Amino acid sequence: MDTGAIWIIATASLVAANAAILGSFLIMRKMTMLADAISHAVLPGIVIAYFISGSRASLPVSAGAAVSGILATFLIQTLTKKMKMQEDASIGLSFTFLFAIGVVLISYFGKDIDLDQDCVLYGEIAYVALDVWKINDVSIGPRQFWILVINLIIVVGFVYLFYQRLVLTTFDPAYAASLGISIVFWLYALMGGVSLTTVLSFEAVGAILVVGFFAGLPATAYLLSNNFKQMIFIAVGLGVVASILGYFLAAWVNGSVAGAMSVIVGIEFFVALAVSKLGKFRIQPNHEKVIKPTLGKT
Repeated sequence: MDTGAIWIIATASLVAANAAILGSFLIMRKMTMLADAISHAVLPGIVIAYFISGSRASLPVSAGAAVSGILATFLIQTLTKKMKMQEDASIGLSFTFLFAIGVVLISYFGKDIDLDQDCVLYGEIAYVALDVWKINDVSIGPRQFWILVINLIIVVGFVYLFYQRLVLTTFDPAYAASLGISIVFWLYALMGGVSLTTVLSFEAVGAILVVGFFAGLPATAYLLSNNFKQMIFIAVGLGVVASILGYFLAAWVNGSVAGAMSVIVGIEFFVALAVSKLGKFRIQPNHEKVIKPTLGKT
């Protein structure tokens, strides 16, 4: 296996790890499709950030995407909670509205900017090894790989430091509210992380694989474990396996690498579904205790 293949698999594995960790919280909140909504709703934020900064650098683009993703979450929550719309209708309306704004902005100002929706939303992981970072003319590897390493450090740090509050607002929001913990704040904090991960993964793997990792990996892990911490680790492991097998599947059929990885995620899910239904098998049958009466306020 050549160096390029190693970088491709490593980059995909980082995307999978980020998506699996945050996606585990989304699936327990029954909000998995928010990842799909955010993957489209971030487009106007990216375009506006480009206009303001005049650059496609990761920092301003990520900031704009995060703001746009949080706005999408706000719209969905407002329509669902305040306007009493069904959640699926709220998601569909909000993300198509924001995505359409982004497309219009790109179309209207298309002559003045080097940016298009295909570039933003549909990356190609096979080319990830071509864009390298250099320090003193020494290559340290693909730029996207190191960006995703930083992203993983942020995600792991965020979950590690605020794990109990995230878990409590996910599994028992009523009890969290009784302790004075802001449910809305932690929802938006989680959505900010989802937005950041989504946009930082676009250029490398594209929207389809990002959404596949966010939805498929935790859904598969959920079938295999009742322990939430175990579920997160299993989801990350499944993502690494899908990255490796997906690359070799793509090489075998001479097809899309991201598409092949998404196919492997789907196969993992159906295998886990068959095992859990036919064999009644789960790795850890006990539930994790998540309620901590000593938790403070936000």
